[in-house]
Amino acid sequence: MSSLVIYFSRNGENYFGGELKNIEKGNTEVIAEYIHELDGADLFKVEPAEEYPADYMKCIDVAKKEQQSDARPEIKETLESIDGYDTIYIGFPNWWGTLPMPMFTQLEKLDFAGKIVKPFVTHEGSGFGSSLKDLKKLCEGAEIKRGLSIQGADVYDAKGIVNAWIEE
Repeated sequence: MSSLVIYFSRNGENYFGGELKNIEKGNTEVIAEYIHELDGADLFKVEPAEEYPADYMKCIDVAKKEQQSDARPEIKETLESIDGYDTIYIGFPNWWGTLPMPMFTQLEKLDFAGKIVKPFVTHEGSGFGSSLKDLKKLCEGAEIKRGLSIQGADVYDAKGIVNAWIEE
């Protein structure tokens, strides 16, 4: 059984433990790498063709405008198929209650029929928000398993939690 992690993550200025900090690696990427290490899953990082502003407040402003206009921002590289995989982990930070819009750009291009989807989110207190409802639409035909919600400040202590969730 082969698995794949499709994720979006942002480093730089982020909320971390309730304050703005510069982080070298995005919180979601930390979790994606745990899944790679623990499950042997391949990794695919969704990256916008145009970088988000480094400044956190400007970044969330751009993200909010994208969401309000239901934008599908261009991405650097598109994953064309998930045919070789049974389980797809989908990871993202909670941006304005759901997935960052570049994830919509990518996920809408894939056929999830017959796949197992295991979503995970990093956040600063908002959990999945309405993202699970959006994932059900984006991953039509998939069996969506219980998601994993991890507070950003806790990612470096979460390997055991991630492992237990993978093994469910």
